[in-house]
Amino acid sequence: MAVEEVTEFSSIEAEFMTRVADIVWCSAATLDRQGRLRSRILHPIWELVSGNPLGWIATGRHTLKTKHLAANPWLSLSYWNPEHKQIYADCKAEWEDDQSEKRRIWELYQSTPAPLGYNLKMIWQGLDDPTYGLLKLQPWRIEMSSLQDLTTGALPRVWRASTQ
Repeated sequence: MAVEEVTEFSSIEAEFMTRVADIVWCSAATLDRQGRLRSRILHPIWELVSGNPLGWIATGRHTLKTKHLAANPWLSLSYWNPEHKQIYADCKAEWEDDQSEKRRIWELYQSTPAPLGYNLKMIWQGLDDPTYGLLKLQPWRIEMSSLQDLTTGALPRVWRASTQ
């Protein structure tokens, strides 16, 4: 399939951030230990670091997802809305165990307006809750498209990280 290669994330940054804030929830797929796909719904929050996207997911630390990522750290996210705007973000995922970073992202979720931000205490008792986990997402590929693109002949836009 033909795509438009985007070399600088800044050229899709505004639309990416708008879409993830609007859609909020995404399907996330991992591979189980036998190489079979398993998907679930997750709620990432994104920020920019040195001009590149960096995602965070507050999630259970002792789950099936933990076992999957221990064997294979690659996670694929799919966002979609009823207007048929899509984002596919293929990421390397790793657990963030640094307490200062976990606190920073906890506060980011708290201070970001709903529905993208929310009170993590709805799920965890606090930062010291042993079941509170934080996944760091480093995308190596992001694809953005829409039904409108398809009908007008516009190609999906694909950004690839230079280091993945």
